[in-house]
Amino acid sequence: MGSSYVILTVTLLLLAGFLPPSSSASSSSLTRTSQRFQFNVEWKNVSRLCHTKPVLTVNGEFPGPTIAVHEGDNVEVKVTNNVARNTTIHWHGIRQLRTGWADGPAYITQCPIRGGQSYTYKFSVIEQRGTLLWHAHFSWQRASIYGAFIIYPRMPYPFSPPFQAEVPIIFGEWWNGDIEVVENEMMRYGGGPNSSDAYTINGLPGPLYPCSNKDTFIQTVEHGKTYLLRIINAALNNELFFAVANHTMIVVEIDAVYTKPFTTTSLMIAPGQTTNLLLTANQVPDSSGMFVMAARPYLTSVFPFDNSTTIGFLKYKDTRTKKIEPPPTPYTSLPYNLPKMEDTAFATQFEKKLRSLASAQYPCNVPKNIDKRVITTISLNLQDCPVNQTCKGYAGKRFFASMNNQSFVHPSMSILQCHYRNLTTSSYSSNFPEKPLSAFDYTGVNPLTQNMNTEFGTKLLEVPYGTKLEIVLQDTSFLNVENHPIHVHGHNFFIVGRGFGNFDAAKDPKHYNLLDPPERNTVAVPTGGWAAIRINADNPGVWFIHCHLEEHTSWGLAMGFIVKSGRDPSQCLLPPPEDLPPC
Repeated sequence: MGSSYVILTVTLLLLAGFLPPSSSASSSSLTRTSQRFQFNVEWKNVSRLCHTKPVLTVNGEFPGPTIAVHEGDNVEVKVTNNVARNTTIHWHGIRQLRTGWADGPAYITQCPIRGGQSYTYKFSVIEQRGTLLWHAHFSWQRASIYGAFIIYPRMPYPFSPPFQAEVPIIFGEWWNGDIEVVENEMMRYGGGPNSSDAYTINGLPGPLYPCSNKDTFIQTVEHGKTYLLRIINAALNNELFFAVANHTMIVVEIDAVYTKPFTTTSLMIAPGQTTNLLLTANQVPDSSGMFVMAARPYLTSVFPFDNSTTIGFLKYKDTRTKKIEPPPTPYTSLPYNLPKMEDTAFATQFEKKLRSLASAQYPCNVPKNIDKRVITTISLNLQDCPVNQTCKGYAGKRFFASMNNQSFVHPSMSILQCHYRNLTTSSYSSNFPEKPLSAFDYTGVNPLTQNMNTEFGTKLLEVPYGTKLEIVLQDTSFLNVENHPIHVHGHNFFIVGRGFGNFDAAKDPKHYNLLDPPERNTVAVPTGGWAAIRINADNPGVWFIHCHLEEHTSWGLAMGFIVKSGRDPSQCLLPPPEDLPPC
């Protein structure tokens, strides 16, 4: 395998002048500051899998630069678009309290940043701490424009053992072809997209792929030390399992929210989700000093998919020599503790173990009572092919997706701007159906014959400020049952209930967890099942709710969500910035 591996030695992460607080840090010892960053969107030639191609990057980096701030900081990121394509950036999981103008989804909260133009995203990180991510939110640019967003706490970490260093691990996908061509062909002909050619760990595919020995992530660790792994799934279209051979890990945080710690041998992580793990280097390595770390897809779909595996290595530092030798050839045995691709039982048990910390310092503010319950089906759809067109979906039809049989259409102007200015427009309407148009056996219908066509439009759910809202996300068996990662912009939510089959409004709420449910910004709705989330709708503005499988969002699996301003000035959306991009 040669000696051309990428070798990365663990050190305490020092980014943009930030030092993570130790277990003895105090909130008074850290000063709240304004942090400014410069993002330049630009092309760069990147070589992977025997191919070199231009990819969109930020500051020429793939993955993009890490943003590191402290809880409470004011953040400004000036994004300059140096390419002849529109773009936006989304700060995934940042609540954007009253600053929806900085959220980023194109035509929802802003018009895109045009080529040669700049826009400065301004927001504050309020009562959030941990690992999040940022990524492009225009078209499929997230394939290469993404990075870590780390928020250091101002109080000691509420978990043990203390860690000596931290390791960001970002999963992604790589296409040998042009990702824009992949997306455009999918939408033009209505078929499924070409699968990616590789998964990556920090942009590196690993030795199971062609020409990738040199593009392998190797993390050096020291025996007896504990490390905080900041796991981020930035992949476009796949949930992933992850494991490190022979090592157990302690889950301590999800989506920048502390959890009750528990030990696991592996994890399932959906696109848009983050998980912080403690790993202690307490194993005895062989002569190579290497342990395999691996990520592969969690399979719940009948659609073609990338069934490959990306691997990297945990390299134990030999204190007797500084020389790091590559592993012997071949060294590709997968960890025995890596779940099989179809292991829904593991995914289900892993999700069940996730609980909010629910302590006095970090309370779980789940709404005990609700003002409104919305039940929405999540469906893949087959649409009849228009006359005189070629369609490449099943049976010569087109694939789409929907929520309550509404396939979301992006308007040509920013919904938030229209809402803020009270413009009368036919671009959208506030009449998203709050329950399925007709009740049926959601997970038991014939996948190819019943109720396949969907309606197209831009329908939004509108609620008053302060609404205690419950949304039940119900999977259906149209085309196939599937695990769907649903992301809510502008709000965290509490997953109070999950199950398989059809949600029963009379029975299932009796079994909700209202004591310490997990708090997240992205929920993996069980394949052939449902998830109930509760939201404190206390952030005025227009927000996007969508599947974080990019192909499904392109097909319309999304909805808009308006929280009206309250009576007090502190409950109202702030005015738009002067440099907000025009349509």
